[in-house]
Amino acid sequence: MPRQESTETVSILRENGIKRRTVLSAGAALILGMVVRPLRAGAQGKLRIGVIGSGHIGSTVGTLWVKAGHPVLFSSRHPNELREFVAGLGELAKAGTVEQAIAFGDVLFVAVPYGALPEIGRDYGAAMKGKIVLDACNAIARRDGVAIVTEVERNGIGLVSQKYLAGTRLVRAFNTLNYKVLASEANRSPPKLAIPIAGDDDEAVQTAAGLVRDAGFDPVVVGKLADARSFQQGGPGYGQQVSAAELKRKLSLP
Repeated sequence: MPRQESTETVSILRENGIKRRTVLSAGAALILGMVVRPLRAGAQGKLRIGVIGSGHIGSTVGTLWVKAGHPVLFSSRHPNELREFVAGLGELAKAGTVEQAIAFGDVLFVAVPYGALPEIGRDYGAAMKGKIVLDACNAIARRDGVAIVTEVERNGIGLVSQKYLAGTRLVRAFNTLNYKVLASEANRSPPKLAIPIAGDDDEAVQTAAGLVRDAGFDPVVVGKLADARSFQQGGPGYGQQVSAAELKRKLSLP
């Protein structure tokens, strides 16, 4: 009998030991996951932003992010031409190549002529894969060509952008307002101007929403990338200098 009790005791101890090791292992894995896995955007602090295309929209929105405390690398094919511009923004602003902007950014902001998207996807798609990308590009026939504009009108700009920037966590944002309006109306007294956004990746959309707020505007989540059609050029949400509540009414959003 004592031997049986001893055997049972050993079994219980072994079982408890396994449970304890399991709990410890799970705890260690959780802690490791917290250390290794990047913090969710929105829970983390300032984001490193790589701007691809530092023209009117890219430079304006990028400047607003610098003023909000985000490190920003502005890029172009001729980065030396950006040196004086970034010098005036302080230590958080840098200039570099497209490759450097992609490597630098936790988030990428693409503001180039729409006709350049296929080339960007072809040349830098591998490096951009898995990154959150805010796409502010608009398709204009006289500049970008009739073929790509026809594709956008047929399929919707969100889906076409995702096709050319395949593998990215794409969000449409900052495409509806002129750069002068963005510069003059950022951080105005409430109600702030609305910026419609759309994307298929919920976490990417929330990151974009946070960056819209940091730039001094109110984000309005319109829906998925297919829904970005409603605020592409010619859509009811395009060019609307209105509050978030007004934009939601115009787009019949809840």
